[in-house]
Amino acid sequence: MGVNLIELWSTMGYFAKGIVWTLLGMSFWSLTIMVQKWWYLRSAQSETRKFAPEFSQFLEEDNLNEAIKLAETYKKSHVAKVLGGALGEIKPLIADGSVTVSDINSAERAVEREMLMQIVLMKRGLAMLATTGATAPFVGLLGTTMGVVNAFTGMAAGGGGGLANISAGIAEALITTAFGLIVAIPAVWAFNYFQTKIDNIVAEMTYSSKEMIDYLIKGVSGEFGRSRFTREFNTAAQSGSSPISK
Repeated sequence: MGVNLIELWSTMGYFAKGIVWTLLGMSFWSLTIMVQKWWYLRSAQSETRKFAPEFSQFLEEDNLNEAIKLAETYKKSHVAKVLGGALGEIKPLIADGSVTVSDINSAERAVEREMLMQIVLMKRGLAMLATTGATAPFVGLLGTTMGVVNAFTGMAAGGGGGLANISAGIAEALITTAFGLIVAIPAVWAFNYFQTKIDNIVAEMTYSSKEMIDYLIKGVSGEFGRSRFTREFNTAAQSGSSPISK
């Protein structure tokens, strides 16, 4: 015997219908965040794959002015924003070659500030996914609890007994719990997926920014040797991946 959702909806009380509408709102909100977050991260990684080889080529040629212009072109790439911010911090000093250790420290602080902003942007909305995944089953359970109470109250008022007399009320009550689980499960999956994705991107930004600082240090003191940034970052970009394994 199948479940007739339309018939169940017509027999639901106002409280149960309010629970369903609440869960529908939570589901719509979480699905909207999933789509927006997926598109945002996809666009950022796509632009980074285009940005990386060109940026690395400019570094190989010690053409920092063009590297800065390139970073400003790619508005969605998280790596471009972080590295462009570091170079932009010392852009006025590049032309006369007066970059000092103090200037590099300023660039490093600029990297940290930009990384914090990028992390905040990438994590925006994840709290809603976590909240939906954690609370949707309880919202559904609230509807179930009140539905069971109403079913037994109705049975007592009518003087009837037996499972047949309360089966419709129990079915109506349990459907809200099922709906709550349907809303919660995708939200939990999406939260874990995006959290792992963002952790990998943060590691990528940290790796790239540290190598960028090493490259700038090389310009002040030759004792550090040639930075590995241009070689590793360019090789990873050409292979379609980042220096940090995903």
